[in-house]
Amino acid sequence: MTNTNPIIDQVSEYLTGLQDRLCQAFEESDGQARFHQDRWDRPEGGGGRTRVLEGGAVFEKGGVNFSHVHGDALPPAASARRPELAGRGFQALGVSVVMHPVNPYVPTSHANVRFFIAEKDNAEPVWWFGGGFDLTPYYPFDSDCEHWHRTAHDLCQPFGDQVYAEHKKWCDEYFYLKHRDETRGIGGLFFDDLNEWGFEQSFAYMRAVGNGYLDAYRPIVDKRKHTEYGKREIDFQRYRRGRYVEFNLVYDRGTLFGLQSGGRTESILMSLPAVAHWRYDWQPGAGTAEARLAEYLKPRDWIAP
Repeated sequence: MTNTNPIIDQVSEYLTGLQDRLCQAFEESDGQARFHQDRWDRPEGGGGRTRVLEGGAVFEKGGVNFSHVHGDALPPAASARRPELAGRGFQALGVSVVMHPVNPYVPTSHANVRFFIAEKDNAEPVWWFGGGFDLTPYYPFDSDCEHWHRTAHDLCQPFGDQVYAEHKKWCDEYFYLKHRDETRGIGGLFFDDLNEWGFEQSFAYMRAVGNGYLDAYRPIVDKRKHTEYGKREIDFQRYRRGRYVEFNLVYDRGTLFGLQSGGRTESILMSLPAVAHWRYDWQPGAGTAEARLAEYLKPRDWIAP
């Protein structure tokens, strides 16, 4: 299976351009580090461009990856919600972003936009879009949370009055650590299996999410990156990063898909922070800024008047 489908070409052109724009914007915000690129090929079919930034003035570690892989059978992580497609050949394209900041007052962020098409001889191809973005603050500010969700709401509005509410709820439910009984952060948007709007409208929505991520995140980075901090804040940031690692390795479908499909391990695991800590049964002191984070790790309406 090769990239000869004009639909695939459209999606690929957008995604590679998105990767370029995101890397340029994050390099500008950082002002010091640059992304290192690895081009890679997957023996079973396809490949990608992994771009990683490390040791920056603003970002301790960040990755903006593009991949386009194909194979003879959908991996279990991709067909679990659509068992009737098991065994079909597939193409999967996507851009995945994770940025881990130096300053604990700058949140970690994640975004992903992707396209799948499953094909079988003598059958109509089945395609769908997915993606979203979410924010993981350590020392949250209400104004940042409101900006993040207002941006998400506004990009959804042209696609229907209920889209934001539905995809916000989906995000709150997806980025949830069952074993900790808390969300990974303050949420955002999450959607999958989107094809009922038709290709053009579904593709437009994926583009809106991809473009909206930068509109939502970069102003927060630029606003908070010079906030003073010390060892206490760094220790707490690294402790909370442990939760991020737990989610990605235990629950994240993108990680599972990548590993099950024989993807490039270094690219799949680029989402993990450079440094994370675990402490046995540690609890923040009552009334501290660290204890305040717990108030944010449950779904909340951020755009109510």
